[in-house]
Amino acid sequence: MKSQKSKGKNNPLVIGVIPARYGSTRLPAKALAMIHGKPMIQHVYERCLKSKLLNEVLVATDDRRIYEAVMSFGGNVVMTSRKHKSGTDRIGEAVKEIKCDIVVNIQGDEPMISPANIDKAILPLLNSSVNVSTLCKKISSAGEITNPSVVKVVKDKNGMALYFSRCPVPFNRDKSENVIYYKHIGLYVYTKEYLSKLVQLKPSKLELAEKLEQLRILESGENIKVIETNIDSHSVDTPADLRKVRKLIRK
Repeated sequence: MKSQKSKGKNNPLVIGVIPARYGSTRLPAKALAMIHGKPMIQHVYERCLKSKLLNEVLVATDDRRIYEAVMSFGGNVVMTSRKHKSGTDRIGEAVKEIKCDIVVNIQGDEPMISPANIDKAILPLLNSSVNVSTLCKKISSAGEITNPSVVKVVKDKNGMALYFSRCPVPFNRDKSENVIYYKHIGLYVYTKEYLSKLVQLKPSKLELAEKLEQLRILESGENIKVIETNIDSHSVDTPADLRKVRKLIRK
């Protein structure tokens, strides 16, 4: 299966990395969960190949079973340490010796990930001096606003993240209908240079409180460009999520 795309002489080399570990508290071995004849990791990988801006796609795993599954469908895969506490750390190891300019952190539990969203998140690093970008989508459901599993993001007038939280932010004190809430979509794009610095940072206080790794970036003083999309993401964290995604893909 082709996973390497040609690039122009002066264009940055962009690599998409899918961190995939075997252990999962709520849904063990979810990377290998079968969805209509294919393991979930294959669905994610094949969706990434449809991106116009990724030059290469790579799976970074800590488990031989995932490694062999990716090899079986012709994907690029590398083994990484079992000691990593986050996907970002795993990606940092995976690309350490790879020559590239931009690294895209693609969640391994989103079998319906939008290639257009991947490209939309990459663009700011091609067209400006930012080191990190991510995505958001307007929230239309009151249930999502109050759901701690749905991470909210607040941004400034230039589209830079001010804060990420599991709480409903901003707090709508006067119950105004004009307050807009944004759901954070967990896809990150880094310059490789910044990623090498990020993996050296220790977990921050706000990160530990909210259990949101992106807060480490903000607390360190780095900006995160947040791009709005109208295409939602569907992550698989529980058996119920898996059943839902199977139905959506069938349609």
